Amino acid sequence: MSALRAVRDPDLGQDIVALGFVKNLRICDGTVAFTIELTTPACPVKDQMKGEAERAVRALQGAREVRVDMSARVTASRPVLGDKGTIPGVKNVVAVSSGKGGVGKTTVAVNLACALQQSGARIGILDADVYGPNVPMMLGVRGQPEVHDKKIQPFQQHGLQVMSMALLVAEDQPVIWRGPMLHSAVRQFLFDVAWTDLDYLIVDLPPGTGDAQLSLSQQAHLMGSVIVTTPQDVSVLDVKKAIRMFQTVNVPILGVVENMAWFTPPGSSERIPLFGQGGGARIEREFGVPLLGQVPIEMPVREGGDSGRPVVIAAPDNPAAVAFRAIAGKVAQRISILNAE
Repeated sequence: MSALRAVRDPDLGQDIVALGFVKNLRICDGTVAFTIELTTPACPVKDQMKGEAERAVRALQGAREVRVDMSARVTASRPVLGDKGTIPGVKNVVAVSSGKGGVGKTTVAVNLACALQQSGARIGILDADVYGPNVPMMLGVRGQPEVHDKKIQPFQQHGLQVMSMALLVAEDQPVIWRGPMLHSAVRQFLFDVAWTDLDYLIVDLPPGTGDAQLSLSQQAHLMGSVIVTTPQDVSVLDVKKAIRMFQTVNVPILGVVENMAWFTPPGSSERIPLFGQGGGARIEREFGVPLLGQVPIEMPVREGGDSGRPVVIAAPDNPAAVAFRAIAGKVAQRISILNAE
């Protein structure tokens, strides 16, 4: 245990012994075995910490073999004022928002959810864009949800728990609601759905800064928000408004995702910035909000959205899928740091 104090979690700024990460330590003859339990399975530096721990113990006299298992127990965010807004069965609620439409917000939300699920986390996704719900199509979900014990049962797809307004109305039926009706629907989706043992609930919000955003922030304890933009100036302008809105209602900004960052023609390595460049970096400089990553324009992203198999599942080696997994790791990393603070 003394040797393992040399291994530090770079995000939380303490050693893994002080943090209580070392579990189930066993020593038999020259074999040392133990588990390192992190605060998220999507930790981007878990391989680094595992390697450091192995080297630290192997340097001890008599240690001939070292076996390190990596596990995770996601920390839950806690409201400042008691349990107000805590959703049963959900540890962390993460909103995915955008200042304007057409920036690929739902695509980011769906692939972020799938990437976190692939890391080993338990994930739900709530489509709170009641006027234009697209999550079921992008995940290939159809049908009517069942109700058991007065609780709406979420659909299970790609390892995710899924709920959306699109599953409650006909495909060609518009939702024409005023603010109070929307407020009530958001509350039902949060508290009347049987979310079960979720590490992260990803909430896909409609674009802008309207009723749905306010309803969500008023009724649920939001761990934080991820804001999606494109590099172009008009999108960046609207992102600034979205950031100000979340700051006004005291919701931490986990970071910004710059979607459609560049296009690479087939057979070429050239990056063509179709929508300009530097938008995410400008937001990072101006607001101190982290740039979580840049996602290139790739045909499999569109194909995955239309077929119900997101790119991180259908084409895991595609550059966009690689970018989404890196973004998921940074989101999980930010949540762990904020929960520790």
